[in-house]
Amino acid sequence: MILLLGLLLILCTAPSLCLEEHRSFLFDGDFRHFAVANNTVYIATEEKLYQLNHDLTMVHSLTQKGVLKQGDNPDDPPGTEYFYRVSGAADRNSTFRINILLPFAENRSVISCGVTDNECGYCEILDPKNISNILHKENFQVGPKRSNGSVGFLVTLKNKQRRRDTFILTAIKQDGSGEAKCISDSKTVNLHNTDSNPNNGGIFSLNAESEKPAIKSKGNLEFVDGFQINSIIYLLSNVPSDAKNNKVRLIWLEDKLKKHETLKSLRGATLSLSDGGEAGRLLASSVIPGADGLWSGVFSVDGGQTNTQLLLFDISPDLSGEPDNDPHFYFKKESTGKPKILRPKAVLLRQSYMTSVLAVRQKHWMVFFIGTGNGQLLKLAVDSNYHTACPRVLYRSNEDRRVFPRMHLDPVDHKHVYVPFQNEMKRVAVAQCSTYTTVQECWTAQDPHCVWCVAKTNCTFEDDCEDSDWLSIPDVYQQKMVSHKVVQDSTGKLTLNIQTHVNVGKETPLACQISPSSGEPCGKGPPPRFPQCTCILSNHTFPPEGLRVSVKMRLGSTYLEQQLQLMNCSDNSEPPTPVWCRRCIKAGCGWSNKRCTWANEGVLNDSVCQTLQSELNLPKPEISSITPNIVSFYGRNHAVLSGGNLSAVTGVRMQADLDCTTQESPVWNNTGTSLTFHIPSSKNKETVKVCALLPDGSCHGDASITYRSSPSCRDISPRNSWISGGRNITLIGSHLEFVEGVIHDGATQEVQLPINRDYQNLIYKSPAAPHLRGVSSSSVQLKVANETLLCSTTITYYPDPEFISFTSSRSGDNVHIIFQKKADKLEMTTAELSVWGEQDEKLYPCIMEDKDKSNETDFFNCEIQSSTNAKFQRLMIKYGDKTVPLQQSKNSLMFLMLLTLMLLPCIIVVVVIVSGRQQKKLNAQMNRFMEDLELDIRNDIRQGFVDLQTEKADLMENVGAIPFLDYKHFASRIFFPESDSLMALCVQDIGQDVVKVQLDEGCQGLSRLIQDQVFLTSMVHALEEQKSFTIKDKCALASLLTVALHGNLSYLTEVMEVLLKDLIKQSSNAQPKLLLRRTESTVEKLLTNWMSICLYGFLRESVGQHLFLMVSALSQQIAKGPVDCVTEKALYTLSEDWLLWQAPDFSTVKLRVQFAVGTGGEVSEPLEVEALSCDTVEQVKEKILSTFKAKFGFSYNTSLRDARIEYEKDGSFLPLEEVDSSSEVIGDVTMLNTMKHYKVDDGATIKVLSRKSHPPLSPQGSLKDDENFSGKYFHLIDPDVVEDQRKNPERKKLKVKEVHLTKLLSTKVAVHSYVQNLFMSIWGTSQSKPPHAVKYFFNFLDTQADNMKISDPDVLHIWKTNSLPLRFWINILKNPQFVFDMEKSPHLDGCLSVIAQAFMDSFSLSETQLGKHAPTNKLLYAKDIPKFKQEVKAYYKQIRDPPHITESQFQEFLHEESKKHENEFNEAAALRELFKFIQRYFTEIKEKLDQNGAPAEVGEQLQHVKDSFNGLKSCSWN
Repeated sequence: MILLLGLLLILCTAPSLCLEEHRSFLFDGDFRHFAVANNTVYIATEEKLYQLNHDLTMVHSLTQKGVLKQGDNPDDPPGTEYFYRVSGAADRNSTFRINILLPFAENRSVISCGVTDNECGYCEILDPKNISNILHKENFQVGPKRSNGSVGFLVTLKNKQRRRDTFILTAIKQDGSGEAKCISDSKTVNLHNTDSNPNNGGIFSLNAESEKPAIKSKGNLEFVDGFQINSIIYLLSNVPSDAKNNKVRLIWLEDKLKKHETLKSLRGATLSLSDGGEAGRLLASSVIPGADGLWSGVFSVDGGQTNTQLLLFDISPDLSGEPDNDPHFYFKKESTGKPKILRPKAVLLRQSYMTSVLAVRQKHWMVFFIGTGNGQLLKLAVDSNYHTACPRVLYRSNEDRRVFPRMHLDPVDHKHVYVPFQNEMKRVAVAQCSTYTTVQECWTAQDPHCVWCVAKTNCTFEDDCEDSDWLSIPDVYQQKMVSHKVVQDSTGKLTLNIQTHVNVGKETPLACQISPSSGEPCGKGPPPRFPQCTCILSNHTFPPEGLRVSVKMRLGSTYLEQQLQLMNCSDNSEPPTPVWCRRCIKAGCGWSNKRCTWANEGVLNDSVCQTLQSELNLPKPEISSITPNIVSFYGRNHAVLSGGNLSAVTGVRMQADLDCTTQESPVWNNTGTSLTFHIPSSKNKETVKVCALLPDGSCHGDASITYRSSPSCRDISPRNSWISGGRNITLIGSHLEFVEGVIHDGATQEVQLPINRDYQNLIYKSPAAPHLRGVSSSSVQLKVANETLLCSTTITYYPDPEFISFTSSRSGDNVHIIFQKKADKLEMTTAELSVWGEQDEKLYPCIMEDKDKSNETDFFNCEIQSSTNAKFQRLMIKYGDKTVPLQQSKNSLMFLMLLTLMLLPCIIVVVVIVSGRQQKKLNAQMNRFMEDLELDIRNDIRQGFVDLQTEKADLMENVGAIPFLDYKHFASRIFFPESDSLMALCVQDIGQDVVKVQLDEGCQGLSRLIQDQVFLTSMVHALEEQKSFTIKDKCALASLLTVALHGNLSYLTEVMEVLLKDLIKQSSNAQPKLLLRRTESTVEKLLTNWMSICLYGFLRESVGQHLFLMVSALSQQIAKGPVDCVTEKALYTLSEDWLLWQAPDFSTVKLRVQFAVGTGGEVSEPLEVEALSCDTVEQVKEKILSTFKAKFGFSYNTSLRDARIEYEKDGSFLPLEEVDSSSEVIGDVTMLNTMKHYKVDDGATIKVLSRKSHPPLSPQGSLKDDENFSGKYFHLIDPDVVEDQRKNPERKKLKVKEVHLTKLLSTKVAVHSYVQNLFMSIWGTSQSKPPHAVKYFFNFLDTQADNMKISDPDVLHIWKTNSLPLRFWINILKNPQFVFDMEKSPHLDGCLSVIAQAFMDSFSLSETQLGKHAPTNKLLYAKDIPKFKQEVKAYYKQIRDPPHITESQFQEFLHEESKKHENEFNEAAALRELFKFIQRYFTEIKEKLDQNGAPAEVGEQLQHVKDSFNGLKSCSWN
């Protein structure tokens, strides 16, 4: 086995990156900086610098660990140290911490600057294509020594040559941290050179015309962001003093010719918050692209993190004031000037824990991506009027992880946002368009990135909707997709105006159908014109309950429907209450002067209703507390609201800032001062406002509920419990205070309530195990509201502790007790036990002290205080909820154990003396046997090694003409692999005329009937619903339909698609990954047949030759070594099950073969044939005929059965027979004669004769015709007979199977090139485009996955793999007799199964870990599978990338295939067999047709077909 593992097992241990739901990259060390350029992402951490592709796949990484050592430059000051990276971890003594990371695209470099452990500055210029290539490095301080509170970015300034120079602008927090080892000239704001011109001081230098200009500052300023727009540079900073007096400062710098002129041009402003004061702290910043001067910032209102706001400012520069006159920044001298105050244009969002923002522009909308401190990414759309749509959560982590302030957009597709966490980078899609299934949902999402694609009828990105019209939300916010209003003109005429609020991709005609439920239809009015329809309601009398109006609008091919409830807007019979006001506006009316009016006379916004008083005059409820008021985002059951005036409260309403719709929860147990309600779940982690709801719709009270992360548990202590339960178990995790109960899988008690809980720990009692015997394990689940969350660890149940005995002794006034427990795995502690001593039916508590352990027993010590008597009859021991008695130990038991121990040595001595002599004899025999065995195994291993190293792929490729089957015989073997009778019925024989014939009346009627899709699909579903309709029947039905509809493949394809859609809907509800895995339905067999029809041309032209060569090579390799004629096992094989590991020693024998010519004794020229000394006579004949065919290209004129051979010995010819009088017989079993038996030597002459022209003396047929062949004869595998019956007992040698496993590898090496060529011909990328059928069907599966909202890419991959490789190619690989005129032996079938397994493993998504116990068929191709998987991945990409095949192209392809094989099948026979199914289930089919609403004509046709068939004995030819 060791040798096998050394040769076969390949262990791949490459570092893997974690790809999660939104594609993520996990990195080593804490996050510091990241930057994006072109299609590359650079991430700097405490440990490494990473270079990633835009999809977060790693390209290169560079360690930031190294050593500091002195350089060899004599110009360096004494003690100058340089940073060098080293590979060995033990040698590292320094870390390079990056504080500035700037991709410099124009200069084709990446600038990386920071400090090393000696607090000296260090910079590197890196190759952007490979950051491992360091283009330049030097010790220079660029940027801060600590990254917090400082920024750095590239700016361009104009020069005298009308070009622009690039500089690194650094704005550094001056923390005044004492003297540093390395001196730096950097001030607050600096401009560093990026060119290496020595006249300017070189790269990184601050020099400019013999000076080092810089901006200084007063106070401890913290910089948040900086950027350049056109000719203006912007810097944003916080000027902290305390939480109330913090200021947010904005600095403008102008683009000038010289550094000092640019820095001297500074002007500033102060950003004020919405409440008018200057207090506040800037946390994150983002410019809004394409919006002149607009900028957004996340501000902390109180200086903390809980109260944050997203504000919109216009920061367009004001250059009218005097430069260099700012109270906090100065170039030459300090100033006391008062900066300009900028106030926000809008407060876009109030939300706790906002930490970052990224703004983008999408058409007329501004879109903000907002990161939070609790691990969420929010999306907020804002129109040009600064009206915000409802925020959406794009990503929510299960843990409270802070999003870092800087986010970037994917520069390649602009459809993903990079979201940085402490140890992870997420790539999150900017929109979730595909989750919206209808045009209404797509519009209601209010997402500017999404459009409704009319041609695809799905919600998608606009650039994914090519060559199609689309609908999207309008340029400004609208509350409804379709709005309406009722207006009255001066003449009293009423008009219903209906408007749709959408944008369209191109000019689209609008059609409207407006239908009032009563009265006359709409009067004549203006025609519909996008975006409005009009209905004249003249002479309409509104019924008291209102007028229902049905509105249907058609925009192009998109339909919109709306049901309206109109009312008489002038009816003011109701008092002016909020309920009446809202009903009035909802009906399309207006509200004015506390009454309902027509829409053209009043306000149309229902916000006006909030000012009205309720007519119920109920006391306003007051909320004093909610318990609990902090929950997980799964919510909480049975929360309690306390307060006053609660008697009339009907519900609790919750309104979140991130949710535009409210949630309402009913109440119960209302006492007037408290009530109970359920806190519903939330999609977001946020704080919601809570109020008490009254019957009139008004809501009162001011309270809040905070949603936080869900609980999780990572460990359990202890990790086991006794079976009876009741043990205190501690869960360790996070947010455990939200857990309402604990559930054990299969436990008798459903929910265990916590005994104690806090954020990190929860204690509960374990329930009793469901099985009261043995060891079992149980999963642990947390019950949170209506959800159950699985813990990552399980708990193990062991049998209850077994207490053995106890002893008691007096110790002063107290009694000391020691009781024993049988050792177990429970690790019980003294704290878990309560013990009492029983004396005269009284219990005395025993105070636990300590515990001792030995190998088999645990000893517990306890003490009973102030006891007068040391004699206790028994102890009562309680653990968990169970109490058990324990009796005192008996002396007799100890005596019996002592006696046993004394007798045991005597018994051992007697046994040793008796067996000593016998052992000596056995040792001598065993030594001789082991020496022989060792010698045999050594020889076998050496021979295996020699074979493996000298193996050559010298198999014959001259296999003659390839015997392809014609199409109809290929197809029929696919259609009916297990039914020869149906195959014979449905295939036109070669002798028949291949012409179009007329069918009789019954067959014609049935042929027309199955062309009706409703009938055909109904019939298939009806038959499949019958329990008596077996899988075999389903396969027959599918194949008969294929034959009957072979002339109309286009229609057959449509039917298959309809049935597949039904099957996908069934599978997606249960296990979508199992779709098409097995043939359990009619449509799955239909798909196999369809693939076979469509791919026959590709199979024959591209794959057939490689398949035949592979099968031929495999057959030749098997024949190179011994093959047992009886069992067909061989020494050279791919399948361990067919390995002839009992093979005897053999040698190659070269024979001179002559063929008899005529009857006069003439012979042909000799032919050299290689055989083996262990070959039987029949095997030698096979090799002779095979060699003849390979050499001459045609078969010998005598068949194997009719040929016989003779061996020339001493001048005469000796007939060779498989069995004769000289054959060896063992018991009742006869050994077949071999070349070794006849002593046929190398170079011997063999003559081949025909039994017909040269009849043998004793005629004998093939022994294999005997039914008991395997029982009567044996060849190389010895029969299982009694040893003394054998003539040659020395013949048998011990063989070890594992030694011969190398033969599997030898065979694999020999045929590997053929297998590779075959696989490449199937999935090779050399083809210009994939077969039409494959491309078409994969597109069909893609569409179905989109329609079913299946976003898991693994499901789609499995569907495609099950439909093509598994359903078609595996069938071909394992059954070459379907393609060629050949026979397949069981041994060849076993070898082909190994190759087919490797083929399917190449399509697998899972990574299989192989060990020494893995099956050899997996190990054999283990190292090839990763390479094959890459080729499969490229193959699927090759199918996916080309444009979709058009419907007309594919229909033309199907028509050609139908025409190509016209009239090759017996359609009448197939129809007749189909009718047998219809006749058997006639009633069920009719019922299914009625259920599906089939037209009556179909039922009549079905009855007519039945009558026609009943009137005929069979379908006959006219």
